[in-house]
Amino acid sequence: MEPTTLNTARLHLRPFVPADEEEVYTAVQDPEIQRWTMVPSPYSREHARGFVLETVPAGWREDTAYSFAVRLGQDGPLVAAVGVHVRGQGSYEIGYWAAKEHRGHGYMAEAVAAVSRWAFTEVGAVRLEWRAEVGNTGSRAVAEKTGFRFEGVLRGAVLRGGTARDSWIGALLPSDLGLAPSLPYLPAVGGPA
Repeated sequence: MEPTTLNTARLHLRPFVPADEEEVYTAVQDPEIQRWTMVPSPYSREHARGFVLETVPAGWREDTAYSFAVRLGQDGPLVAAVGVHVRGQGSYEIGYWAAKEHRGHGYMAEAVAAVSRWAFTEVGAVRLEWRAEVGNTGSRAVAEKTGFRFEGVLRGAVLRGGTARDSWIGALLPSDLGLAPSLPYLPAVGGPA
């Protein structure tokens, strides 16, 4: 996949570049980002450097992950990160974090909506999953605001710090955004299987 740039009414989303290292490092010092996401903790400058120099370019080049730096306008500050990770044929997972000082302005939901539309229209995603450790109410609020449907709890699905923790899971289909699906969808009829 060629690296892509997206724009919304307020935001400019582009792949992370080496010049983003310092802002990534600063943002991820927030204990809430380290608590609720899968970034290393403690988070060092070497982690930030590896992310912008190696992880992000490799993901785009190898079609395994597409990470976006979310900025307030083209030259504005880094407000968030959104990534789409390949999970299987047609199945992708979205993950995100917002810089502490930029929370509460709707930027995260705006960015997630833009990246979700892109994943369906340009990448060919059939299903986009959202997962978060049970208790991460901020992430869940963003997912629900952008149309993800809550599907349940995955027991012991988050492995962190030598502990298995429960995870919420939700999904978004193209039809949830008024988009035509890339494959026909045949939903189950009736009660539980």
